[in-house]
Amino acid sequence: MRNPSILLILVIGFFASCSSSKDYLIESDYSYHGKFRKYKTFTFVDQTDENENPEVFNPIIEDAIKYRMKLQGYKHTDNKPNLLVSYRMFFEDFDFMGYQQPDIEAWAKRENIDEDYDPVKYALRKGTLLILLHDRKKRRVIWQGYASGVFGNKEFNNDRYLKRAVRSIYDQYRFFAEGYMVKNVD
Repeated sequence: MRNPSILLILVIGFFASCSSSKDYLIESDYSYHGKFRKYKTFTFVDQTDENENPEVFNPIIEDAIKYRMKLQGYKHTDNKPNLLVSYRMFFEDFDFMGYQQPDIEAWAKRENIDEDYDPVKYALRKGTLLILLHDRKKRRVIWQGYASGVFGNKEFNNDRYLKRAVRSIYDQYRFFAEGYMVKNVD
């Protein structure tokens, strides 16, 4: 090895690039009324307006959400879907009420709808992406995931950056559609 300091710089650079998702807060919480193992289909809440406001409509984010939902076995349909998906981007700092809850997968094993919500107030930074899943029949939000400080000084139409933010949020939602089976590839 000619210059060990070059190797050290490369290693530090690699780990710094891997930790970029840690630059922003990623959280989620859920409703105890959600039937997470029973949902199969989804569509988006119509959020467009005549000006196509970037706070409520972004085709990059919508495509990334659709990709992730399909990856988890959900089918996109406009005919009586189980889940309605909405999202919003916030470009200013704000306070947000979330909940400290048991791990969603552990809770789903027992589905105790009488469990207490433990509210937590988050100070979210500008550039927050919020994704909501609504149970269409129950007319309630059953899951919300958010990444705060995502955009910061970044251009909010950067495909790669927005897709990574959606992926980070959906890493918190670890349910597959009912009946979805991962096929073994031999």
